[in-house]
Amino acid sequence: MEIQNQPVGETAVLDIAGKVTIGYDAQMRDAIEEASGAGAQNILLNMSRVSKLDSSGVGELVAAHNRIKGRGGRLLLVALPNRLATVLQITNLMGVLEIYPSIEEALTALDVTED
Repeated sequence: MEIQNQPVGETAVLDIAGKVTIGYDAQMRDAIEEASGAGAQNILLNMSRVSKLDSSGVGELVAAHNRIKGRGGRLLLVALPNRLATVLQITNLMGVLEIYPSIEEALTALDVTED
């Protein structure tokens, strides 16, 4: 898994590439915690290059959502490939997690402008 952080104001835009599965999900958790520790109030996960999402990855998304929400922030998922959207539909998480088609739309929902 490869993760790149692109801060936009108080929001961390994390571009994730590869698998979000058992054995790899800790990398995503660490990246989210690192961004939060650096002052990011909100975390935006660009999922467009995620190739696989298993139950461990789904669990980590829910845990991250709860941690960030507990701190007064928001976790937003962006650009879900169809196969990932299907996993979230099957697990009934489409209405729980905030999902947007693009980074721009997610930033607009947060009322954040890119420099």
